[in-house]
Amino acid sequence: MSDPSTRGGSAARLVLVAAAVLAALVLQTTVFPHLAWGGVVPDVVLLVVVAAGLARGSQHAMVLGFFAGALLDLAPPADHVAGRWALALMLVGYVAGQVRREATPSVGVCLATVAACSFLGSSVFALSGMVLQDSAASIPDQLGVVLVAVVWDVLLAALLAALVLGPARRVRPRTRTDGLARR
Repeated sequence: MSDPSTRGGSAARLVLVAAAVLAALVLQTTVFPHLAWGGVVPDVVLLVVVAAGLARGSQHAMVLGFFAGALLDLAPPADHVAGRWALALMLVGYVAGQVRREATPSVGVCLATVAACSFLGSSVFALSGMVLQDSAASIPDQLGVVLVAVVWDVLLAALLAALVLGPARRVRPRTRTDGLARR
């Protein structure tokens, strides 16, 4: 039998993750196009999948990546064959989850993971477009887009890390002065 408190926690976690994906999707498709650099916007949905991989592991992140990618494939103004982002983000989830298994997550590891996953996801998306003849862009053009995407994603991840970790570092846990360890 499963513990009812675990079910409540997993339901709350599912709602939180779904809300994060939807918020990222809305930001990526409505706000960030106004900040496009070379026609490329930060991939906020990819950052959510990477965070899930680093927090929960490959299995969870792959499932999240598939569904988040499918939503991204279907969200307007999508102009490509559906399934390309689903495949790319599923692979991103796998890689981010494997990093979780192998390394202690630090800011440097997280940013390196974002860079690697951004390169992987953007490359898989670009290559699948070329294989499916869904993209008329040349390989050098695609490489330029991939590199701009990596820069955008790492910059946004660094900004988010600073916004989250900055206040967290200011809040220090109380320490006991009587020499007893806290439980």
